[in-house]
Amino acid sequence: MKNISKLVLGVCCTATLSLNSCIEETFPTNGATTDQLGSSAKATEALLWAMPAFANDVETVVGNHWEWGYGSLIHIRDVMTGDLAIPSSPYSIWYHFWYNNSGIGPNTSASQFIWNYYWKFVQTTNNLISAVNPETATETQLGYLGAGYGFRAMLYLDMAQSFEFLENDAVSSINSSGNDVKGLTVPIVTETTSEETARNNPRATREQMAEFILSDLNKAEEYIVHLDIATKTLPHLDAIYGLKARYYMWLGEYASARDYARRAINETSSDPMTESEWLDPTTGFNQLDYWMWGSQLQAEDAAVQTGLLNWTSFMSVEALYGYAWANGGGMMNMIDAHLYSQIADTDFRKKAWKAPQGSALEGQTVFIIPEQAALVPDYASVKFRPAQGNTSDYTIASASAYPFMRVEEMYFIEAEAAAHLNASEGKTLLENFMKSYRDPSYVCNNSDVVFEVLLQKRIELWGEGTTFYDIKRLDLSVTRGYPGTNWTDAARFNTDGRPAWMNFSIVTTEENNNEALRGWENPDPSGCYDTWLE
Repeated sequence: MKNISKLVLGVCCTATLSLNSCIEETFPTNGATTDQLGSSAKATEALLWAMPAFANDVETVVGNHWEWGYGSLIHIRDVMTGDLAIPSSPYSIWYHFWYNNSGIGPNTSASQFIWNYYWKFVQTTNNLISAVNPETATETQLGYLGAGYGFRAMLYLDMAQSFEFLENDAVSSINSSGNDVKGLTVPIVTETTSEETARNNPRATREQMAEFILSDLNKAEEYIVHLDIATKTLPHLDAIYGLKARYYMWLGEYASARDYARRAINETSSDPMTESEWLDPTTGFNQLDYWMWGSQLQAEDAAVQTGLLNWTSFMSVEALYGYAWANGGGMMNMIDAHLYSQIADTDFRKKAWKAPQGSALEGQTVFIIPEQAALVPDYASVKFRPAQGNTSDYTIASASAYPFMRVEEMYFIEAEAAAHLNASEGKTLLENFMKSYRDPSYVCNNSDVVFEVLLQKRIELWGEGTTFYDIKRLDLSVTRGYPGTNWTDAARFNTDGRPAWMNFSIVTTEENNNEALRGWENPDPSGCYDTWLE
């Protein structure tokens, strides 16, 4: 009889922008046993639903307003790229750490949130996995188990890509202790990890992590076929294939990535979103039905009831109660001006952002409240609409959905993977997708087909948290400083290859509780770049 493992972490907390005090938190405490949970169908089902519920957990650490779950991690990744700009505003303070590359070292509340949230989510998946014995489980429980492995694989794939130290143009992989941390990811904590092991648990190498994640994905693929719950807040076989496609792209195993992307496309019931679905002011990007896997908030959820700490508040400029609007002075998410300029006027996706005055599409972006168009900056996004097109009632507007995975991503993975192997094949796949679903007049004229695929993928998945991983894995530069930029002065960084800030910091509180991490932290990237001066 096994006890659910305990993960020991420290939590540094702050009520302001700096750390005033530290506490230690051990979580979870004594758990129920496998036999106790596995013998109760309702208890096991509760563990299943705890996973999609935790995606929208609020105030995970001490109540900073970036603590609103997995959606916040998506937004953090996006503001660390060169694609999603935020105008100067008193409210942009909530993401300025990641946006301005400041205060993202091992002793900050910003880093603590990321670390604590991921590990609490992992523990939520471990709770379910521990409770289901595949040798004695019912088919229903095997389906639950598949979902547990699917969620855990997604989280570890996220962490592996975020915390793995890769070479960059500003910070050496040799840390202050003299140790080389290149290629190291995070510790592996499973449902059988004891507290003693957790206290001396080293960072897994890239190879060790890859083996672990693949094991989880294979188990998910085996068991998920028994999951007969239709909701897309849980992963199904198409999403597991999608995770495998992402996994093989991370490793640069392009033949396998291409294969699993195609399997996901063939398996899913989702089609690429149409122009009307993309741009609909009532249902645009707030409907779970359009996607392979995502999160759905309900009116009674704590995240919705806060009014502010949820996806719609931060992502929809049309939500008049939220942070993105904030009485006309909020975090109005904008597409990078240069990226916008690379979208063809015949591509309907370009209408998801406010066109600059005098441009071909000026006035063609539809706002729920037409008068609002004159009050937002050029390039402001209307991609993510408040639920039901309601701009004022947060209990309705924030009861929205946001995507974890869309089938469009699979088309782009397939095309990119193919382009790495054969440029002509990749070009054909890209042109077929674009002509069929985005722009009938599209032609790929770029001799660098991989770059062109990534360009169209950045446009397609803007605001959905994927570009960060593409930049990091392919050692691409971020360029925010250029004539005509719409980035704020403090965020105008230009890198030569992947930015140093894409190697996330492991927090000091974890080192304090895990002996094997002492001296093996990633170097702090904060402030390592000078801003571009026009």
